[in-house]
Amino acid sequence: MKKNKWHTDYEVVIIGAGFAGIGAGIRLKMTGNDDFRIFEKAAEVGGTWRDNTYPGCGCDVPSFLYSFSFEPNPNWTRAFSRQQEIWSYMRHCVRKYDLEPHIQYNTGIEALHFDENRGIWRVKDSHGNETTAKVVISAAGPFNAAFIPEIKGRDSFRGEAFHSLHWNHDYDLRNKKVAVIGTGASAIQFVPEIAPLTDQLYIFQRTPPWIAPKPDQEFPEKTRRFFKKYPWYQRFWREVIYWTLELLGLSLYSNNLIRAYRTKVALKHLRDSIPDPELRKKLTPDYALGCKRVLISDDYYPTLLRPNVELVTESIAEITPTGIRTNDGKLRQVDAIIYGTGFYVTEFPKLFEVYGTEKRNLFEIWNQSGPEAYYGMAVSGYPGLLFMVGPNTGLGHNSIIHMMESQLNYILDYIKMVRETPEPTAFYDLKKAVQEQFNARIQKKLSKMVWSSGGCKSYYLKNRDGKNVSIWPGSTLAYRKQTKRIKRSDYEKKIPGKYHSTIKTKEYGKIQL
Repeated sequence: MKKNKWHTDYEVVIIGAGFAGIGAGIRLKMTGNDDFRIFEKAAEVGGTWRDNTYPGCGCDVPSFLYSFSFEPNPNWTRAFSRQQEIWSYMRHCVRKYDLEPHIQYNTGIEALHFDENRGIWRVKDSHGNETTAKVVISAAGPFNAAFIPEIKGRDSFRGEAFHSLHWNHDYDLRNKKVAVIGTGASAIQFVPEIAPLTDQLYIFQRTPPWIAPKPDQEFPEKTRRFFKKYPWYQRFWREVIYWTLELLGLSLYSNNLIRAYRTKVALKHLRDSIPDPELRKKLTPDYALGCKRVLISDDYYPTLLRPNVELVTESIAEITPTGIRTNDGKLRQVDAIIYGTGFYVTEFPKLFEVYGTEKRNLFEIWNQSGPEAYYGMAVSGYPGLLFMVGPNTGLGHNSIIHMMESQLNYILDYIKMVRETPEPTAFYDLKKAVQEQFNARIQKKLSKMVWSSGGCKSYYLKNRDGKNVSIWPGSTLAYRKQTKRIKRSDYEKKIPGKYHSTIKTKEYGKIQL
């Protein structure tokens, strides 16, 4: 294997081959850098779009935005793409940019150890092998660990039970009594698909979501040919959709006219779909729109009107061997329980161990105090480790792919700084004061926004009532501008056994949102 100036196995190790990992590999190759390895725990690329195969699985971001800007796809068949089509697009990107030789499949990562003497990372994989790298990009993503709530008697159930992330396609739902726990983004997609199959479907709802109409449509072959022939036309619609979503996103920052308009549209959608006033009351949120993820669907509400579907709003008391008992004492006998209860977003129970300088365990710290990073990427004390879709980079209004591409601009600039450093053992550590000041500012912004002030218990918040560790408090345009390149003064250059540079840090300016 070719050795670089750091005498590591690779210059860059990338963890995960979902959208973020694939994008990182492509952008590295675009700069002429082939000295990288992508570790993927599964046998194929795809991340969340490989793993989530439940009926009706699709994206709630328009197709034109849910793709890389450098690789537009004129072949989308719908305005909102389904899982198989998105996964196919990702595999197309891997083939076109020849990433396969860089990917090591069926290899999970168990631990990262920073070697302070050499200024490199030691990466231990699931086969017990160690790989060294100067920079590690964690592209593991936030939606890879299913969350199943602790419910009394959960393990006593004798029927079939699974989470939507681990859909059991071998289990036949036809003529079965089925319970669905949860009414989030996944549930409102698979419930309409399975309801016609079941003998009886019970939907256990803790909190009603805000649901807006879904402006979906098919793209006929004629339209797809037009997009292929005139790429500018697809770029035009990408821009129109992007700026429309940015405008609608303003509703999340204050109780303004845009929020009032979106609320009015959602309530009208509910009234038009649900004629029964009692059922409509159960489906009406009592918190501000945007406090929880706003969902889009045209077939979820009509499904609730089916004679074999019951919406249960009484809290669950326990799960018995044969069914679910609610607090009013009623037992509903079921053959299967499907958990549509989301993912671990603010905790990291099933990732890998990360030990930085002074052997500090990053995820142990994050699980205690809540994750925080500088623009969601860099963390003080963990030099050369960069996260994609890390803390406070999630969105409530636009495409996460746009955020990923912004992060890649920053990461590539960081790698450039490392490459230009003559001392091979030197490393650049984010200054603690920079990280603290940045996070204090965004938390102050977030405390006034809908996720904290909207009257709900959101999974965006640590312990659902603490600090917001998930959402970026501003526009994607602001994030793009602020992460276009690194501020070298944000980092302290350290050379083991010699000295630490003392670059004077400029006062951190206000975040533009």
